[in-house]
Amino acid sequence: MSKDNKELKPTKKMSSIARELHGQLVRKKLGIFLGADILLFLGLVFGWMVGSALTAIGGDSLVQGWKELIGPGTSWRLSSEGGLKGLFYEVTSGDQVILHQYVYPAFVVLVTIVAAVAVLQVLGVLLSYYFEHRRIKETLSPINEIALRADELTKLSFDDAKFHTIENAIEHISPEETTELSLGDSDLQGIEAAMNNMLKRMHNAYLQQARFVNDASHELRTPISVIQGYANMLDRWGKEDEAILDESIAAIKSESDHMNHLVEQLLFLARGDAGRNTMEFKDVCLNDVIREIYEESLMIDENHVYRYVAVDENVRMSADPSMIKQAMRILVDNAAKYTAPGDEIVLSVGYQDEEGGAQKPYIQVQDSGMGMAEVDVKHMFERFYRADDTRAVQGTGLGLSIAKWIVDKHKGRFVVLSRKDIGTRIKIVFDK
Repeated sequence: MSKDNKELKPTKKMSSIARELHGQLVRKKLGIFLGADILLFLGLVFGWMVGSALTAIGGDSLVQGWKELIGPGTSWRLSSEGGLKGLFYEVTSGDQVILHQYVYPAFVVLVTIVAAVAVLQVLGVLLSYYFEHRRIKETLSPINEIALRADELTKLSFDDAKFHTIENAIEHISPEETTELSLGDSDLQGIEAAMNNMLKRMHNAYLQQARFVNDASHELRTPISVIQGYANMLDRWGKEDEAILDESIAAIKSESDHMNHLVEQLLFLARGDAGRNTMEFKDVCLNDVIREIYEESLMIDENHVYRYVAVDENVRMSADPSMIKQAMRILVDNAAKYTAPGDEIVLSVGYQDEEGGAQKPYIQVQDSGMGMAEVDVKHMFERFYRADDTRAVQGTGLGLSIAKWIVDKHKGRFVVLSRKDIGTRIKIVFDK
């Protein structure tokens, strides 16, 4: 079957569906119009009969005439004197005939009015037929596209040779290379594109994991080498030289603490990547969280001046308070590392005005330290990344990666402003 024929069948199906839907719509419209016309006719007849009776009764006012018309002594009677033309109705009050009115003349006028309305309604349906049918077809066009694709899929002949083609192509894929899958079959182009997209993501994940393992090995190798060196020195001379003994013990303790901290951070990120870090969200006042970090910093670090600023009071959001504290401690610890003793570090919390009048909660750490170059800001959240001028300061290069993971889980974003030799301001804005 040719391509034109393949497309013709679903198109015909869509046209048939469109006609059926349009037919139902027209029938529904005509039914509504018919019901409305009947009600209109009955209303006009009733109004004419009541109006004639009120005119015959007369009276000082419309209200008085209506009371007489429906009073206890008044009765209505509809009868015929032979055929439709002799149809009349009477209104009597006691033995007195108030009104004897033939219906036929008014009936002809009312039928003519209702018939004219019905003709206008039918003309309206006919005039709108083309535009409504076209609109229905446009509405159904996405369904027609789906029908075309489904029809193409049903006509694909997936024989054993095609499955062997896919299997052979997959067997020659290497995770270290970015080779794309090429099946050489037009019927398998959709599968080929989907698999190449998946392979690209898998390759990037493989490279990221390999880089992570390599960096972790490098970071762990340094403290292990230092510990081994001092252990050997202790074995040779430390037994008799107290100075070497004290130096070795201090160095081993420092490197052990550093390695323990590094391993904890690696485990945190590994659990995060595996989805095993538990989060307990609840309603939290960010003012209380930042105030606790501020008070802890005052006690722990006496070398810097800390200041707490609450731009807004009672800033609340749904969050895991322990995770928010961990992210803030990382930012404050970094600020203290790269800020000269005696300089100020400011912790603040508030609401940020967004477009459309929305207000988003934020927390912020600002220092007056060494700052970062623009190229370093772009990579600051990458694992193990450290700027060249910060390598003299002890660190793992994982803290900001952990902070970013926490902020991402809270649907937040970082807004970083940093200038060399001026300072850095890191703001976390939450979109919750």
